[in-house]
Amino acid sequence: MRVTADRTVCVGAGLCALTAPEVFDQDDEGLVTVLVPGPAAPLHRAAREAGRLCPSGAIRTIE
Repeated sequence: MRVTADRTVCVGAGLCALTAPEVFDQDDEGLVTVLVPGPAAPLHRAAREAGRLCPSGAIRTIE
């Protein structure tokens, strides 16, 4: 799995960091930061859920 985030559309809701804190964080401006662009298998479910919950569609997961 590969995880990407488009910071230009991020609205800073923080659902990604709450859902998958091992994979995502927020910077000082509240925008998404990908901590682990290639998460291990145990984190895949949380990363997918974070992408599903993102209100702006900034999170992408590629299998």
